[in-house]
Amino acid sequence: MEAYLGEEDPAAHTFSGQTLRNAVLFGPPGHAYVYFIYGNYYCLNVSCEPEGKAGGVLFRALEPLSGIEQMAKARGVAVNGPKDWRKLTSGPGRLCTAFGVTRDRDNGVDLTSQAGSLWIGDDGYQTKAILMTPRIGITKAAHLPLRYVLDGNPYVSGTKAGKS
Repeated sequence: MEAYLGEEDPAAHTFSGQTLRNAVLFGPPGHAYVYFIYGNYYCLNVSCEPEGKAGGVLFRALEPLSGIEQMAKARGVAVNGPKDWRKLTSGPGRLCTAFGVTRDRDNGVDLTSQAGSLWIGDDGYQTKAILMTPRIGITKAAHLPLRYVLDGNPYVSGTKAGKS
């Protein structure tokens, strides 16, 4: 996950203020902001500040626990057991492809409601350590330690995966 700090953050889509495209990030919190990047991939964020104040978190990767066959089909990749599961969701574009996330369907969806196309919730999982690292894949304000990764998790995306 990577945090983006609204209008104060030159790497944030909200840095230049509110537009039709980024309006979801100005609240209310808990809603999906989906954008298209490199003409090829969707990226999923969640709004996380009080309504009227911009801010969001980018989902960079996740550990697939179920639906492996459906994700592999959506990604068009072969998986031969858990060693290949990283191919499914390690990266924001891969994650969105695996889940079929699109701007048309998912932008603005309330991620706190189980009735939506996407839902995030607390499953009670307790992690040992969360590391803060600089953000990756951007050029502006990349030095800020706003990327949060599970220490040693193999599904973390990018070349600077968390390892203590």
